[in-house]
Amino acid sequence: MKTKNKTTLFLILTFVISYSLAGIYKLSGGNYSDRIGFTIIGAAYMFIPMISAIIVKKFVYNEKIGELLISFKINRWFFIAWGLMPVLAFSTFGISLLLPDVIYSPDMSGMFDRFESMMTPEQFEQMKNSVKTLPFDPIWITLLQGLFAGVTINAIAGFGEELGWRGFLLIEFKEMSFFKASIIIGFIWGIWHAPLILMGHNYPQHPQTGVIMMILWCILLTPLFIYITLKSKSVIAAAILHGTLNATAGLAIMKIEGGNDLTTGVTGLAGFLTLFIFLTGIFIFDYFITKDKIFINKISNYL
Repeated sequence: MKTKNKTTLFLILTFVISYSLAGIYKLSGGNYSDRIGFTIIGAAYMFIPMISAIIVKKFVYNEKIGELLISFKINRWFFIAWGLMPVLAFSTFGISLLLPDVIYSPDMSGMFDRFESMMTPEQFEQMKNSVKTLPFDPIWITLLQGLFAGVTINAIAGFGEELGWRGFLLIEFKEMSFFKASIIIGFIWGIWHAPLILMGHNYPQHPQTGVIMMILWCILLTPLFIYITLKSKSVIAAAILHGTLNATAGLAIMKIEGGNDLTTGVTGLAGFLTLFIFLTGIFIFDYFITKDKIFINKISNYL
C-alpha cells in the first residue's frame, strides 16, 4: 500500500505541475514557433519528474534520495550509453532511405525545407549561410557537438527526467517483470509528453497523431533505458543516454529528403523499426551471450 501511495503521489505531482506549466505557457501566447520560449519551457518541463521524486521521497516519506540509483561509479555501460544514440540516429537514417518517398539529400535541402516554415526569412537565410561556410560536413560537427552536449548540459536536463522515470518509478516497480515495468513506465512517460507534442514538438505536421506516436515510441524506448540503468546500476548512465539522444537525434534527418514527421527521424516509423532491431539484438545478447536474462525476470533481481 505504501508503494502504491508513493507512486500515486509522484504521478499526481508530476502531471499537475507539468500540465499546468504547459497550459500557462500556451495561454500566455507561447507556441512551438517561438524557439527560445519553447526551449526554455521544454527544459523546465524536463526537471519536473526529478522535483516530484525529491518531494515525495525526502519531504513526504523522509527517505534518502541516494536510494534512487544515483551512482557516479563509472563503468563501461556509461560509455555504451554515451555512444549508443548516435548509432541509433545513423541507423534510423539508413532505414529512412528504404522508405518509398525518401531520398538521400547530400546538400541537406530536405532539412532546409523542414526548417523553413519554423523560421523567419532572415533566420532561415542565416542558417543556410552558416551551414555553407562550415569547414567540415555539418553532420560531423553535429555529431561532435551532440556527444559533448550528451555528457554535459543535455545529461543534466536528462537527469531531471531520469531520476523520476528510471529512478523513482523503477524502484517502486521493482517487483514487476522487466517488460511489465517497461510498458507501464513507457506509457506514463509518453502521456507526460502530450502537452508539448500538441504544441508541435517532434511532430509539428501531425500534433494529434503525434501524441499516440510518442506514447508508442516511449514504450519502445523504455526497455533500452531500463536495461542501461540496470546494467550500469546508475540512473546517471540513463541521463547520459537521454542527453545524447536529444543531442544527436537530428543526425537521422540531416541528409534525407521526403517523408514526414510520422515516417522519418528517430521518433517516426524509421526510428520505431530501428528500436525494434536494437531491442532484438540486446535481447539476444542478454539471453544467449551474457545469460543475465534481465528481459524475462523481475527488476529486483538486478538492483
